Amino acid sequence: MYKQTTYKKEGLEYIELFDSNGFSKVKISVDQGASVLNLKLDNAQVIDMDSSSYEDTYASSILFPFANRVKNGTYKHNNKTYQLDCNDMPRNNALHGLVYNKRIAVKTTELTADFGLVTLHYSNDGASIGFPFTYELLVTYKLKNNALTVTVKVENTDSSFFPFTLGWHPYFKSEDLYNSYLRFKSTKKLKFDNQLIPLDIEAYTQTEALQIKDSKLDDCYILSDNEVEFVTPTYNMKISTTSIDNFLQLYTPEKRNTIAIEPMTGVSDSLNNKIGLQILDVGKTYEVSWNIIIENLTKNMNTKGYNS
Repeated sequence: MYKQTTYKKEGLEYIELFDSNGFSKVKISVDQGASVLNLKLDNAQVIDMDSSSYEDTYASSILFPFANRVKNGTYKHNNKTYQLDCNDMPRNNALHGLVYNKRIAVKTTELTADFGLVTLHYSNDGASIGFPFTYELLVTYKLKNNALTVTVKVENTDSSFFPFTLGWHPYFKSEDLYNSYLRFKSTKKLKFDNQLIPLDIEAYTQTEALQIKDSKLDDCYILSDNEVEFVTPTYNMKISTTSIDNFLQLYTPEKRNTIAIEPMTGVSDSLNNKIGLQILDVGKTYEVSWNIIIENLTKNMNTKGYNS
């Protein structure tokens, strides 16, 4: 049977869903944009960011209305120029959207023998600097023994249409990141300038799985499908998405044996370069789900071609 607990620590509210056997658990920070700080699936520790500074990592934050960066915090929409707050210093960019630090309150929960589910809700009144549009945001986490599904639903309640992309910023743990691999289908990646703003699209020709080794990653790939596989010495994980156009940001932080694997519907600076950018009309909704599933640990972990 799945259970839940809600508590406060150091002024922040958390909700945890977990099964009675202790094989699966998710810890969500209500006051930090409904971000996931801890995740266990099939008794494997997949996310472990409890001791990390959220202000520095944005760990498992929901990225809306833009994923990653907006150059100098400036963009044009409907023949008008908007200026966002720049929180990516010293690069002088707006970073990771506008809901990562918002309180996204618990709306409903459902607990059964097979899963635990929580839906959190945030209502924006249009007062955000640089994005003066009203919207409703619902974030749902559905936890099973070996899987977590994250669903984000946005409704435009404004009197005008607005641009957006969506992303998720989870950091995954590996017992040995050097000997961990990523498999994904892509023939294109982005080239960045010194502000980490896309300059161009270039060919990605690697045909084997990407071994992490000691790589210092901060790279973005245009995916050919909707799946990414993360193969570690202790678990295999597959991330899939329901979105049509898919982009993958990879980032290796200073935290040892940790990697950010970020599914996105658009790229950095999409409010300007339009790559993946969508428009949400008045009264319309957009919904995307990201599904994480832990696969058989004894699965063949060969590293041969995945792009072909």
